[in-house]
Parts: sequence; C-alpha cells; structure tokens
Amino acid sequence: MILLSKILFFTSHHGFYTVIIIILFFGLLSYLTRKAWFLAPILPLAILNGFGGQFLNAWFLHKYGVESTAIITSDKETNSTLNDMYIHDYEAIVKKQDGKYVSTFFSTTSASIYPIENAIRIPRMEEPFPVKYIPGYEKNIVILYNQSIEGQMAVKYSKLAPVNSAKIKYEADRTNKDFIREYISALENYLNDYDDETYETKLKELKQELEQVE
Repeated sequence: MILLSKILFFTSHHGFYTVIIIILFFGLLSYLTRKAWFLAPILPLAILNGFGGQFLNAWFLHKYGVESTAIITSDKETNSTLNDMYIHDYEAIVKKQDGKYVSTFFSTTSASIYPIENAIRIPRMEEPFPVKYIPGYEKNIVILYNQSIEGQMAVKYSKLAPVNSAKIKYEADRTNKDFIREYISALENYLNDYDDETYETKLKELKQELEQVE
C-alpha cells in the first residue's frame, strides 16, 4: 500500500516527469522487443494521467486510507492559470497516527479531493481539515472537503437552494396547491438532514394551509 501510495503521489503531482517515464519505458520496451505496437499506450496513458491522476489517487486514499487532519500553512499564487483562474501552490502539515506532524505540498491542479467531482475546492489556511492517507506515507493525502467546516456549509447551502426556490414560488401565489406541495417537500427533505425549529414550524403551517385549500 505504501509503495502504491508513493507511485500515485508522484504521478498526480509530477505529471510532466510521469509522461517522460512512460515514453522512456515503452520506448525501451519497443526497442528491445522490436515491436512498434508497444508505443501505442504512450499517448493514452499520458492523457489519462493528465486528466485523471489526482482522481485515481483520491479514490485510492479514500478507500484504503485512515482518517486524520491537516493544516495548510502556505498559499502562494502562481503565474499559471486554469480556466482563467490563477493556480496556487500550497504547503501543509499532516497529523500522523502518533500525533506528530509531517510536511507535504500540493497545488490547485494536483490536489486530491473527495468526493470526486469536476470542482477544485481547497480549505482555508490555518484551519484543520479532515484528510486520509496510507500510514507510512502521510504526505500523500486526499482532502475530505465535505467533512470540513467549509464543505459542511456548502452542502447545507446546496440543500437550502430547493427550499428557497419553493419559498419564492409560494410567496408569489399562496393559493397554488402545487407550490404549497413543493414547499412542503423541500422542507421535509431539508429537515431529514438538519434540525431547524423555524422550518419545522413553517412545515406544520403549510400542511394546515394545504388541507384548507384542498
């Protein structure tokens, strides 16, 4: 597991050198065997690593790693960009199982984040956030963003979006039964995950209103 973690850390953090190694390996293999088809995997593997190296690393660490915490200690903006946004280089410390810390690094483009999605979300500096790693090679981490304080707030906000949308419709026409039902459904879904006395009271009121208009 440690060796595999080291390999995935290298391929996800050093994409250029990984491509060079792939070219040299398959090029040498083709030369020694005198079979040109050994050159065929070079381009697909290079593209796959460029687009999915950190995703594979994130999946591996989330499935087999142990949970701990890390703290970002440095955030430097680079001159390179990704989707018109500047890429950042980060330094962090990771808490090992014995309570001591080890240093690590990652960038906007190499950070492994779980859940895997088409978004790059890095926790704030100086605030501990949950991670997973393979014991023995703690510098290779996956950020458990949804378990961080920022991530929990983002998830809560996303689950409030249907409630706010239904509320606007309801307030525009309080006699519309479909709008009332939609508002009730949105509140029930939200309250399945979060306790909120204000929304619970509103839910009861809406159910009473629905009984009156039906």
